[in-house]
Amino acid sequence: MERHRRSIVPVSWRATGTIDTFVISLLLTGSARLAGGIASVEVFTKMVLYYPHERAWSRIGWGGEDGRGSVEDDLHGPGRRPAGHRPPPGGDPPGAAS
Repeated sequence: MERHRRSIVPVSWRATGTIDTFVISLLLTGSARLAGGIASVEVFTKMVLYYPHERAWSRIGWGGEDGRGSVEDDLHGPGRRPAGHRPPPGGDPPGAAS
């Protein structure tokens, strides 16, 4: 059942986004035909843009075992924490700068 749900949720979300685009376009243009055209184009542009978007996000180091650092390192530099940093419950992970 979970596998089926994981297949349906993205399709449902994409359909919701396309309907949203259609409604906004209809409100702005007053033309159902033009709104339908905009929504149709949007379906394809979103599919094309999804790949480079995912590739860009996959290049961000999330502090995993790949040794690429943490989100804090990306934002503040290696080993630095912002002023007022409070460790998470249970403390900072081993090796984290304070």
